[in-house]
Amino acid sequence: MSVESVPGGGTQLEWFKSSYSSGEPGSDCVEVATAPDTVHIRDSKNKEGAQLAFPKGPWADFVAHTAKG
Repeated sequence: MSVESVPGGGTQLEWFKSSYSSGEPGSDCVEVATAPDTVHIRDSKNKEGAQLAFPKGPWADFVAHTAKG
């Protein structure tokens, strides 16, 4: 887990990544952080790069649909 500020704001985000992402070559992953109304996603290999932010409702729908297979 890492804690960083949101670009352009003072909000702190706690970033999490899968335990399957060990840091060894080829095991990089995405990282996820939650804010009060949004879920943020970034590439673990490029933490300073672009982030995606989704409203929590649609993100929960996506995760539920993905879990079904």
